[in-house]
Amino acid sequence: MSEITSSPSATVSGSKPLRLPGFIDQRRLGGFQLRTVLLCGLVMLLDGFDTQAINYMAPAITQDWGVSKATMATIFSAALVGLMIGYLLLAPLSDKFGHKRPVMAGVALFSLSTLASVWAQSPDQLMILRFITGIGLGAATPSTIALTAEYSPKRLRASLVLAIYCGFSLGFVAANYVAGWLIPAHGWRSVFVAGAVLPLALLPVLAWQLPESASYLLRRREDARAYAVVRRIDPTLPETDKARIEAESSDPGKRVKVTELLSGRQLLGTVLLWVVFALNLAMFYGLQSWLPTILSERGYSAGTLATAASMTTIGGIAIAFAVGPAMDRLGAYGSLSALYFAGCGFLVLMGLVLGSPVWMVLASIFLIGCTISGGQKSVIALAAAFYPEEVRSTGVGWALGIGRVGGIVGPMIVGGLLAGGIGHEQLFMILVVPTALCGLIVLYLGHRAKRLQVA
Repeated sequence: MSEITSSPSATVSGSKPLRLPGFIDQRRLGGFQLRTVLLCGLVMLLDGFDTQAINYMAPAITQDWGVSKATMATIFSAALVGLMIGYLLLAPLSDKFGHKRPVMAGVALFSLSTLASVWAQSPDQLMILRFITGIGLGAATPSTIALTAEYSPKRLRASLVLAIYCGFSLGFVAANYVAGWLIPAHGWRSVFVAGAVLPLALLPVLAWQLPESASYLLRRREDARAYAVVRRIDPTLPETDKARIEAESSDPGKRVKVTELLSGRQLLGTVLLWVVFALNLAMFYGLQSWLPTILSERGYSAGTLATAASMTTIGGIAIAFAVGPAMDRLGAYGSLSALYFAGCGFLVLMGLVLGSPVWMVLASIFLIGCTISGGQKSVIALAAAFYPEEVRSTGVGWALGIGRVGGIVGPMIVGGLLAGGIGHEQLFMILVVPTALCGLIVLYLGHRAKRLQVA
């Protein structure tokens, strides 16, 4: 990748073209980029809120409608299926429509379907609306990540992608507190109102301030619009469109197809990345689903169970402040593989401290959260760095979609192991294996990326 070594004015007035993404990589992070990251983070926060809020509403819905746990499980699954459709089928549309429109369409869809859920009168109606909500949530996320990655200098890319994905986890936390405040006073439908009004209020701000992908505009031969976006990054550039602006891609007008993720040099890397996504999400949702049961069976109080549930999320957010800069400065692959290998030790520790005082158990769960929840966020940042801009939204979307399969089967596998007589301590030892495998795969991907660069 070539770099721009001349000053901005020399680049514009001279013969050298102004190239992306080198132009962004060589400049400081400015107000325009910070606003873009903040808006993407807000979208992710509201995404997380609407994803998680239904879980806190479930007891009240069950009591109000008299439905079974199996029926509620179907309602939960409807949103997950919708998410997969959004990730797999709608993310590739960014090649045709850019990133801004999928973000806004996704936000509009999940906010309106959430608002319609206020008037749902049966489990079937709510299931359909949650399915539609999931599609909207899945449509917005990949383009949000892609926009953040594109407008972040390479030296800060992993940190900023991790930062906006922490917004997703903060949405989980916010849903807990909002549901706890609203449901006793106004009923469970009020949480849907909150989950709809906030993103609807954000839509005009997104329309006004969220930029379109400059690289997408170049692929569409809309150089003047791309140059206008670039001037928002560096206002010292002249207003007149005198510079020749271009992407560093050898074929900026090329249309990218999903099949390109699974062809040539991309094939092995894509498949291995999918394996990491699936394993990580399987462990995350497996532990999230069964950890309260494990702790309850070991005699810990309900208060401890509630705190433990938040420890994994807090751990994932806390580690982002360390692993993000490490991925940017020391290398994305080495830093993430080190996190997974450290997680192997944390899982062993958890198996050893079960039955110990509460503080030791909670500390171990926090450390596991650093690895499992933090690893989930970090591998998304890795995917944003792994794929070039023209295929980034599609690559991230498909990785999230395939990974969601792991999230679905993970609780089943953990439940099957426990039902089969595996002890609690043994379970955590078994989970060391997929964690170590994630670390080895990421380490291999790093070595492979270096070989391909040399070649």
